[in-house]
Amino acid sequence: MARGNRPGHRRFGLIRKLPSGRYQASYLGPDGRRRTAPDTFARKREAEQWLSTVEAELLRDDWTDPALGKIPLREFAEQWITEHKISRRTREEYASLWALHLATYLGDYPLGQISTDRVRSWRSALLNDGRSEDRTAKAYRLLRAILNTAVDDGLIKRNPCRIKGAGQHRTPERPTATVTQVNRLAGLVPPRFRVLVLAAAFTGLRWGELVALRRCDIDLDGAAIHVYRRLAEHKNGEIEAGPTKSVAGARTVALPDVLVTELREHIAEYADEGTEGLVFTGDRDGPLRRGNFHRATAWTRTVVAAGLPSGFHFHDLRHTGNHLAATAGASTRELMHRMGHGSMRAALIYQHATSERDRAIARRLNDLVQHDEHGDS
Repeated sequence: MARGNRPGHRRFGLIRKLPSGRYQASYLGPDGRRRTAPDTFARKREAEQWLSTVEAELLRDDWTDPALGKIPLREFAEQWITEHKISRRTREEYASLWALHLATYLGDYPLGQISTDRVRSWRSALLNDGRSEDRTAKAYRLLRAILNTAVDDGLIKRNPCRIKGAGQHRTPERPTATVTQVNRLAGLVPPRFRVLVLAAAFTGLRWGELVALRRCDIDLDGAAIHVYRRLAEHKNGEIEAGPTKSVAGARTVALPDVLVTELREHIAEYADEGTEGLVFTGDRDGPLRRGNFHRATAWTRTVVAAGLPSGFHFHDLRHTGNHLAATAGASTRELMHRMGHGSMRAALIYQHATSERDRAIARRLNDLVQHDEHGDS
């Protein structure tokens, strides 16, 4: 059993009285190198308490080399963003968040000097500068993820991002369209984009999934769409094809009969040639860009003309599809499948049992659409 410190002799560490009258504490680390306390102490007792804390950390194997915490956050964060295993689009988003919301405020601080108070002050500064709560929450989540890695790497003891609710933001509920409004909107956009609007609302696919669809992904006889991939448009204008956002995103979605008819006509008229040909293209063929779609459809004015709010986004058609599928009787698990949400485990549990129920949902969706059409006639 280790003995305590005897008067005038310390079992661990060294305390030296400086000419100024203050006390300096130091100790030998596991590597045999002497390390000095970052500050001097007014009283010897304070120096002893500091050394006792360090000794306890060493005994618990919870000691962190203070030199490691001197790495600037900027250096660590930029390396994290470059090397972390994320999609290219997510990397671009993180780089933007870092440059606009984090680098100027916190980039030059050493990792070991980023305290919870400093994180709280940074967050308050963002909000006081007029940054949105949504972007601030995203920047906070990025900082927390970066510092989690710093903890895992043994550079700091704990993550200072400990502000309750700071990474959350309650997004206002997005609007949904009625079947009547969807049909009206589809009738107002240029003919080559009509079925894109209908497919977004009646399948719930994401924009990137829709514009990635090829002829070979659509089974008109089986009334189904096979979702395997998506197109991502990067900030430099490059369009990249890649897998769906998650394992659950790879799925087969049953189609209402009315959409099968619309798709058959659309493919014959507008789709690129060949089995790999894109189904939804721009005026000059090739991948459809979101900006070109918005200009070609005069989207902001057109949604208002269709009776929808001026802030109605194309992505709100996906929310509409979710709402319509729920109205058609889909359970939560079936909605997760249809919308491509959920963990890998959840997808494996129910993906084989979903086919017939998904077909029933599609039939019910078909009834909803046909009922609306008859009501307008």
